[in-house]
Amino acid sequence: MKTRRQYDDEFKKMAVELSEAKGSLKATAEELGITPQILTRWRRERVVTPGTPAVSRAQVSQEQQEIARLKKELKQAELDRIAEATRYFKIPVQRIRC
Repeated sequence: MKTRRQYDDEFKKMAVELSEAKGSLKATAEELGITPQILTRWRRERVVTPGTPAVSRAQVSQEQQEIARLKKELKQAELDRIAEATRYFKIPVQRIRC
């Protein structure tokens, strides 16, 4: 029978942060040699080291919503700018008869 591995809080915190940065829980778990279930549990528990403030899910969710909104606005601004440049540089096309 295998012995159970023990992970310190610093490793758990690093794993959670890495999985959030990558956006892929499965890939992060494989890279770290742990199961996705363990990483899911750590993410749910939001492991933090003593002395650092814990971030609530609602706060993270609000921040993620704000980031998504800002990304959407940026994308729309880029598209508007491209459309404006296209209108500005539009040259009339002359048809050539063969």
